[in-house]
Amino acid sequence: MVSGLATAALGDRVLAETGAGALGGEIVRLSTAGATVLPEDDPEGLKIGARVELLGPATIAPDIGWLGRIVDPVGRPLDGRPLMRGLVRRPMTGAPPPAAERRPMGERLSTGVAVFDTLLPLVRGQRIGLFSGSGVGKSSLLAKFARGVAADVAVIALVGERGRELRDFTERVLGRDGMARSVVVTSTSDQSPLMRRRCALSAMAVAEHFRDQGLHVLLLVDSVTRYAEAHREVALASGESASLRGYPPSMAHSLMALAERAGPGVEGSGDITAVFSVLVAGSDMEEPVADIVRGTLDGHVVLDRKIAERGRYPAIDLLRSVSRSLPEAASPAENALIADARRTLGAYDRAEMMVQAGLYIQGSDHAVDRAIRLWPMLDGFLSEDAPAGGPEASFARLLACLKT
Repeated sequence: MVSGLATAALGDRVLAETGAGALGGEIVRLSTAGATVLPEDDPEGLKIGARVELLGPATIAPDIGWLGRIVDPVGRPLDGRPLMRGLVRRPMTGAPPPAAERRPMGERLSTGVAVFDTLLPLVRGQRIGLFSGSGVGKSSLLAKFARGVAADVAVIALVGERGRELRDFTERVLGRDGMARSVVVTSTSDQSPLMRRRCALSAMAVAEHFRDQGLHVLLLVDSVTRYAEAHREVALASGESASLRGYPPSMAHSLMALAERAGPGVEGSGDITAVFSVLVAGSDMEEPVADIVRGTLDGHVVLDRKIAERGRYPAIDLLRSVSRSLPEAASPAENALIADARRTLGAYDRAEMMVQAGLYIQGSDHAVDRAIRLWPMLDGFLSEDAPAGGPEASFARLLACLKT
């Protein structure tokens, strides 16, 4: 509790003196007695009567020089090199573009992954969710997007990641080429919930900075589940009660407000194409975070552990995945190919247990016979990188699989 801050507002940052230096914090509750402050770091050494400085709203000042850099949620460099601050400070909780003035979603993007160039197209300004359990290949797929999606800038938020994985992700998974056009905003799992929540908000503010310069931004957030968990801790500390399976009522609005800041911009600005990963424990797509995010975004992609266990990556369950950019993102001929592939995979899925048990008799159903014949080619197609020709070449490859 801090007293004497007469002009303080909710969300303002403060700086408190401690024996080891200065400790940042955020005001999460106000009362006549004073302001309740949640610390950004370990409060060890904080004393009664310590002097506190009011800094004002939490902001960040991105710059084009941030490309290829790793920063924390308040814009401090984490790679040991000096970092240039931008000329304009942006609020971390900015408003989305006016709904009536936003452009529609744009053209289909080349992604570098065959299934996303064809059956689950990603278009400029679209927002999709990757729903996955841990260890199913989610981070590798996000890195493929960072390297392969046609965009000017990539902004990557690593929310609550294990500390040892940061360098591995940036150097090995993302690689030199992916890192060259990226800004990585990260908060590790040992940091306070305040910093973990700010990680996604800061990354969104950085993406908005580049969008307002007319650039096409690819935003990757891993993961909104950890963002929601951090928001829950902050909300409970501020006095909000838990109601929805332990989550506070404000969690739904927080997730929807974050997602709405991405998407197409207004005339004269760029767009933010966003991919949000969602951790689903036990493949429960009905748990609160997954359910809210799925209903907010423009598509959802489900990664299945059983598919990963048999060695197919990305482990996409196509029949449970949807891109809401269709049918507009494809031509009539391409939509016919997509429908044919889905029907074929659906026919095999319905008969798979009978086939594996040896109970299916060939000739009983022509659609199932065709599905059994084509399934190995289609299953292999779902794991392929896109050919050099982009989406058109990927559709040609899909056609070859269906005509085998």
